[in-house]
Amino acid sequence: MGVRLLPPEPDAARPAEAASNQGVTTRAPWCVVLAAGEGTRMRSARPKPLHLLCGRAMLLHILDAMAEVPVARAVVVVGHGAERVTKKLVDDGPVGLPIDFVEQQVQRGTGDALMVALTAIPDDDLDDEDDSELVVVPGDAPLIRSSTLAKLVATHRERSAAATLLSARLPQPTGYGRVVRDRNGGVRRIVEEVEASAEEKAIDEVATSIYCFRRSLLAPALRRLTPENRQGEYYLTDVIAVLAAAGHPVTSLQADDAMETVGVNDRAQLAVAEAELRRRINQRWMAQGVTMVDPARTYVESAVRLDVDVTLFPGTVLGGHTVVGRGAEVGPDTRLVDCVVGDGAVIDHSVGTDAEIGAGARVGPFAALGPGAVVPAGAVTGPFYTAPGR
Repeated sequence: MGVRLLPPEPDAARPAEAASNQGVTTRAPWCVVLAAGEGTRMRSARPKPLHLLCGRAMLLHILDAMAEVPVARAVVVVGHGAERVTKKLVDDGPVGLPIDFVEQQVQRGTGDALMVALTAIPDDDLDDEDDSELVVVPGDAPLIRSSTLAKLVATHRERSAAATLLSARLPQPTGYGRVVRDRNGGVRRIVEEVEASAEEKAIDEVATSIYCFRRSLLAPALRRLTPENRQGEYYLTDVIAVLAAAGHPVTSLQADDAMETVGVNDRAQLAVAEAELRRRINQRWMAQGVTMVDPARTYVESAVRLDVDVTLFPGTVLGGHTVVGRGAEVGPDTRLVDCVVGDGAVIDHSVGTDAEIGAGARVGPFAALGPGAVVPAGAVTGPFYTAPGR
């Protein structure tokens, strides 16, 4: 059973309709993020959805992408660490995206989690004639881009599908469910690896656990799921076979970049996702006029803001809500968290937290700025300067 943790926000918080590719006004899709898992392989007291990637919780990266699609509302299914996850999303979730929360009290698989999620959709918002969409994304897929999700929805609409799954081709598909097609190339079902035959394991097209469903057909299909498998769980992947067997059109979209579909289940995969997000962030800033002498050794978190003609030297780490002004030079081997750096300032081999460095100031080498410290505009601190702050 699902327990709604927070009441829905007013619908006026976000437009109820969006234009489709054909120019016909269509209701914006809802989305569901399945984030109830404990994440035991992370070996952490922190709920898996809250592990940080480039300074932002993994789950927030997914909701950021959803907000850009855009979607009408998001439903997040929580479980392990539900209170902490809910608070984090309420405090830091994307502006303008209404979020409902439901709790999967007993974790009986992804199919059950989606059934729980449907309890957050009011009965008067869904009827037998409804052809609107529901996008489903797992809570451990932080690399998915909004453009890919939008393309998934567009493909679903163009093909008038009951379900459209996002697939990927992987040279080493171990650990993923395989997409099984008929002789005409149509999607027939998804087989989980633990249930797959040797022939099925040889398939390199994998299901990414990202879907777009026709909402009016989803609930009846979910009710037909059974836990008759090795895990004794309700697999969401089985919905594809249910819909296909009933004669409903099931289609797929292959991701252009398989990296987008990578899941995060342990610390090693977390590091892979961190590196990819950092690469994207660095590329974006360089395209906007920032110089990075060695991008592979430059670490910029997602909330940092940089002006044009900033130069970042190797070993620079910028975190929190740090803002760096036009023409400033930072590094090498400098770490700033929640700092403000004025235009033309130079910071060399130094650290700072919640500090302010004025325009044209020269800080370091080996300076340490504590919370609340202020270096006046044009000041020169010299080496080994220490400002404890407030």
